Amino acid sequence: MFIGYVVVAALLAFALSASAFLTFTRNPQIVGSMTKLDVPDAWLPRLATLKAAGALGLLAGLAVPLLGGAAAIGVFLYFIGALVTHLRAKDFELAPVAVLTVLAVAALVLRIASA
Repeated sequence: MFIGYVVVAALLAFALSASAFLTFTRNPQIVGSMTKLDVPDAWLPRLATLKAAGALGLLAGLAVPLLGGAAAIGVFLYFIGALVTHLRAKDFELAPVAVLTVLAVAALVLRIASA
């Protein structure tokens, strides 16, 4: 189970890190997507910080199981918020958000199972 957690946590941490970087650097595609969802521009640094913290927490969870579980829960809650935001804006391009939500759940289950 631990190898499964390593794989899922690494994939999710990579996706979160890339997204955080693109958000911090105000990539036009990210800014455009956030604008379409009515997310205030002032929220971008906070959202990027949450994604970066989630990535670090998942990787730290390799050594500290409780931290990995907490990070997976935080990432899951972040993406539940993202799903709600997409639905409220009537934006039904949900596949990326849904995949990341499922990966967060998988990371949590695998971290608990391998502890």
